[in-house]
Amino acid sequence: MNRIVIILVFLIGIASHGQDVVAPQQEQEFRATVINAQTQRPLESVHVINLNKVIGTITDAKGAFTMTASVNDTLFFSYLGFKSQKIRITNDMFKFQDTKVALTELAYALEEVILQPYQLTGYLEIDIKNLPINTAYQYSISGLPRSYEAGSKNPSAVTKVLGAILNPVDLLRNLFGKKPRQMRKLRLIKEDDEIRDLLASKFDRETLTELLQIEKVDIDDILSNCSYSKSFIKTANDLQILDAISSCYEEYRVLNRGSE
Repeated sequence: MNRIVIILVFLIGIASHGQDVVAPQQEQEFRATVINAQTQRPLESVHVINLNKVIGTITDAKGAFTMTASVNDTLFFSYLGFKSQKIRITNDMFKFQDTKVALTELAYALEEVILQPYQLTGYLEIDIKNLPINTAYQYSISGLPRSYEAGSKNPSAVTKVLGAILNPVDLLRNLFGKKPRQMRKLRLIKEDDEIRDLLASKFDRETLTELLQIEKVDIDDILSNCSYSKSFIKTANDLQILDAISSCYEEYRVLNRGSE
């Protein structure tokens, strides 16, 4: 009997200690400074994104920033001319509040550019026939002053999405169906002004892939299956790509709901 009592007391002690260790992580104000790894000088206007909470901010003139975060949240740092970086927040970072994040400058090699001018005859009727014609449509995005090319975004695009729903092996259904949590992030991303400003200045899809946790090839496949042109996929900025994915996903949700 005594042994049973001792064992129970021992187990209760372990359980209470374990509860203290695995207590839910609370949101706190996280402060840090971003510096140049080579010069150790602070970097101003670095974009910082909390990938878990989908919120963003930028560093001030001293390279400092403050944002809401929890232990184990992942922060993504992006700055023009520097290699992007991710860090995971630890308890020590909250405790000491002197975290410094060092970004490394990128070295670019300029490649040779070959210009191939069109041979014009001087006859308008002939020259017009020889020039390439871009048949892609132009669309506008809410909040942006310019329109953008979105390919043949017409009823045929809806037909392709419908085909994706009717055919369970289709790439579009597989991509959206297997990554619903990432796709639900779309709305949160579009609501954060700092993230939108960053995406509007980016063309490499790096930030988008980190936010949505999908590969760059997945983004290309999604847009291709939604009938966006190759030139749009190659030349659009990340904010335009985000808007295009969001539009395609909303169509998918509506049609997928109707098929159930």
